Amino acid sequence: MTKITKRVVDAAGPHEKDYVIWDDELPGFGLRVFTSGKRSYVIQYRAAGRSRRYTIGLHGVWTPETARQEAKVQFGRVASGDNPAEERQLDHKAITVKELCALYIADLGAGLILGKGGRPKKSTTVGTDTGRIHRHIIPLIGTRRVKDLTKADINKVLKDIMAGKTRASVKTGKLRGKAIVRGGVGTATRTVGLLGGILTYAVEAGIIEHNPAHGLRKPKAQVRDRRLTEEEYRILGKMLAKAAANEKYAMTVDIIRQIALTGCRRSEIIELMWKEADTDSSCLRLIDSKEGASIRPIGLPVVEYLEERRRDQSGTYVFPGPRMEDGAFGGFANHWEQIFKDSPLSGVTPHVLRHSFASIANDLGFTEVTIAALVGHSKGSVTSKYIHTLDTALIMAADTISGYIQGLLDGIEFKQTAYALDRDSRKAALERFLLQAVGSDDTRESRLAA
Repeated sequence: MTKITKRVVDAAGPHEKDYVIWDDELPGFGLRVFTSGKRSYVIQYRAAGRSRRYTIGLHGVWTPETARQEAKVQFGRVASGDNPAEERQLDHKAITVKELCALYIADLGAGLILGKGGRPKKSTTVGTDTGRIHRHIIPLIGTRRVKDLTKADINKVLKDIMAGKTRASVKTGKLRGKAIVRGGVGTATRTVGLLGGILTYAVEAGIIEHNPAHGLRKPKAQVRDRRLTEEEYRILGKMLAKAAANEKYAMTVDIIRQIALTGCRRSEIIELMWKEADTDSSCLRLIDSKEGASIRPIGLPVVEYLEERRRDQSGTYVFPGPRMEDGAFGGFANHWEQIFKDSPLSGVTPHVLRHSFASIANDLGFTEVTIAALVGHSKGSVTSKYIHTLDTALIMAADTISGYIQGLLDGIEFKQTAYALDRDSRKAALERFLLQAVGSDDTRESRLAA
C-alpha cells in the first residue's frame, strides 16, 4: 500500500517516460514524475462523463502534506459539481483588455456599437474612441485579464490619466500628422467613461458578469460657461481681419465667422456640404450632426455669404481641402492655434463661440426653446425633426442674432439702451442697430415673403 510521503517523493527517479505514483490512502491523488526529474502533484477525477486531470503544483513549492490537503479541497469541489481542470483552462484563456478592445473596435467600425438615440456612433466619435483606447486604456491595462479587473483598477486608470502618465506625442495617419496626448481631468473622465462602456459590452458578450466601473466616482465635468463680451467680439473681429490679410488663413477666418454667426459646432461648419446649405429656405439641413439629422435656421448674413461663395465654387464641401480635393478643410485646428496664440482671446475655443451665440440670443430676449432650435440642441430636437419649412419667427430670430454678432465683429457700437425695460424703445434701438449690421427691413421682408 503506497502513501505519498516525502520519502516516496525523494525516491522517485526519472524513467524513459513520464509516470504517476498513485496514493492508495487518498484515491485520485498522485505524484507525476517527468523524464527531466521534476515532480508535481496531481489529482484525477471524472466530470461530465470524462476523466480529467488537474495539476496542483510542483514539488518544492508544495510538500506532500500541503498537496494532500489541496487535493482534498479540490475533490470536495468536484463533489459539489465544479470542474477545476476546465476552470483553469478557461482561466489561462481569459481574454485580456487589449483583446477585448480589439473586439470592441471591430464592432465599432461595423456600426454595431450604438451611441445617442440608439444610432451607430459617428465616424468622428469612432476615431476619438479608438484614439483613447490606443493612447490611454491599452498602455495602462492592456495586458490585464478582463475578469480580474476591480473597481480599484479602474480608479487607478482614472488617476494615472489625470496625472499625465499617458502623456506622449504620437504620429497620426495623416502626412506629417502628430497628436499631442496630454491627459488631464477631462481626458481621464471621458476615457474612463469609454472604458465603462467597453466593460458593459463585455458583460453583454458574456465575458464577465459584472462591470467593475459601475459606481466609480469621477471628477465632475467642468461646466463650460465662458462667453464673449461685446468688446471681445470686437477684438475677435479685428483679429480675424488681420489674419485674413494672410491668404494662408483666409478659409479658416471664414469658418470662424460662420461658427460665430450660426452657433454651429466646429465640425458642422468645417464639414458642411453644399447639399446641406438650403439658402432658399434660410437653413442648414445637416445630415449627420451630433444629434443626428438636424435643421438649423440661419440669418441673412450667413445666407448671403453662402450664396456668394456658391457662385465662385463647385464641389462637395463648402470649405474644401487646400487643393480643392473632394474632402473637407483639414488645417483648422493648427490655424486656430496660430491665430489665437498670445492674443487677448488665447483661451477661447470654437465651443465658446457656440455658447456666446446662445448667450447673445438670451440677452436679446429669445426663449430657451427658440435658442435650442437655433443651435440644434437635443432639447429642441423633438419638434425640429418634423420641420420642413421653417417658421418665420425662427428665421427672424436667426437674422437678429447673426446680424447682431456680425455688427459686433465689424466694430459697430450698440448702445446699452437696447436693454431698457421699455420694450418699445428696446425694439426700436435693436432695429436701428440691425439696419447697420444686417441690411434694410425691405431686404429681410422680401426674403421672408419669398
